[in-house]
Amino acid sequence: MVRLGASQVILACRNVDKAKTAAKDIEATTLCSSDTLQVWPLDMSSYSSVQAFSDRVKAELPRVDVLIANAGLGTQKFRMTEDNEETITTNVVSMSLLAFLLHPKLRETAAKYSTQTHFTVTASELYEVAKFKERNAPAGQLFATLNDKSTANMFDRYNVSKLLAIFIVKQIAVLSPINSSGVIVNCVAPGLCQSELHREYDNRAVRLIIKMLARPTEVGARTLVHGASVGPESHGQYVPDCNITPTAGLTNGDAGAELQDRVWVELRQKLEAIRPGVTSLS
Repeated sequence: MVRLGASQVILACRNVDKAKTAAKDIEATTLCSSDTLQVWPLDMSSYSSVQAFSDRVKAELPRVDVLIANAGLGTQKFRMTEDNEETITTNVVSMSLLAFLLHPKLRETAAKYSTQTHFTVTASELYEVAKFKERNAPAGQLFATLNDKSTANMFDRYNVSKLLAIFIVKQIAVLSPINSSGVIVNCVAPGLCQSELHREYDNRAVRLIIKMLARPTEVGARTLVHGASVGPESHGQYVPDCNITPTAGLTNGDAGAELQDRVWVELRQKLEAIRPGVTSLS
């Protein structure tokens, strides 16, 4: 995005030192001005951090044209953060909280500057293989079941989190039609990339697979740039490898629609408990 001429890019990261190193590397390789990049702290495992970041965005930035939710966690270790298993907190609840908190700013920018803004979520092709056995939980117990350590399938957890992310993108698109909001909401899938996402899966087999098959990070990032610039035809859509593609797996048919509704009912309750009124996009 910097290479394409973005006037300002905020790198929002939990590890500020790593983000500053990345910013210096971007400045060196793109020769952008020193004020193009800023590093702001954001810990997606903390609801208070997400709210503080969002409040700062609304207070300090005159406009927001693109919000890319790229932070993600992949782990086989069950840990609780806030009121959920950490993968669910980071990849699902906090991502949704960020989306709803900053949707008004995206909407404001679209109206004020007669443009269309973007909220783009990094999903994954792995959503298609999600087993999501927790979907068989009683009504109102999806998240409670996901948070039960004794029954958690952590090998499936990342896949489930990306399935839920796709449901959330679809739901926000329903709540916020493009013709009234001016905000394009979509999700992309960059494929297997060389990154630290797999750091907790560090073994010889994983390293070999990444070495042989993973895309360079910059190549994978092109899908994010595309998602953040593609037109309204992508609203509410899944866009892997820069191609709008119908979703599959557990998103399909009446059962998929019913599951999305169940996820949304429970997620909305969680978000409203964190920040009352946040899910109202009217």
